[in-house]
Amino acid sequence: MELYLDTANLEEIREIAAWGVLSGVTTNPTLVAKEYAGRGAKLTEEVLFAHLRAICEVAKGPVSAEVTALAAEAMVEEGLRLAAIHPHIVVKLPTTEEGLKACKRLSSQGVKVNMTLIFSANQALLAARAGAAYVSPFLGRVDDISWDGGELLREIVELIQVQNLPVRVIAASIRHPRHVTEAALLGADIATMPYAVFKQLLKHPLTDIGLRRFMEDWEKVKP
Repeated sequence: MELYLDTANLEEIREIAAWGVLSGVTTNPTLVAKEYAGRGAKLTEEVLFAHLRAICEVAKGPVSAEVTALAAEAMVEEGLRLAAIHPHIVVKLPTTEEGLKACKRLSSQGVKVNMTLIFSANQALLAARAGAAYVSPFLGRVDDISWDGGELLREIVELIQVQNLPVRVIAASIRHPRHVTEAALLGADIATMPYAVFKQLLKHPLTDIGLRRFMEDWEKVKP
């Protein structure tokens, strides 16, 4: 399972990329806007596109960039502009009727599409049939309403495998490290998560204790 960061912060991306484990990034205009909040800079399309280009250069892998339009025609126009930014760009669309229309048109033109806001296996099936390269079920948000995000992911992965559909599953709305473990065990192709969760994947108190003891023992015997 590949590991993505869900962020627009370039320093976070650089740090995790330096670990040698980062495969891509998911982001959206809201996350980019937060990076410019308080700077006095307006988030114009030019600024947004320049920031997305910088993310692509740092991530060196797929970068899902989300449209803001709601109508299919406008989604396609915006999606084509996004795709032209960099070869790594994947256009992220909402799983709606208009989103499916736009997905079909963009994918038919060779644009990779990530259908997001998926909360059912049927939505994932529709997205796959519309030509999506990725589908993004939201585990955390399903858990938030007392349903089972893991069960949703299991159904989607199984459906795609049984139907032999050419689409990759991105486990999204990751809230904690256990979500990442569950996603890997259930067969997700990718898990995308915030920086804080990514950092937590590495932490364990016994690792810290073991390293401290090792260094203490080494101090006693080193030449």
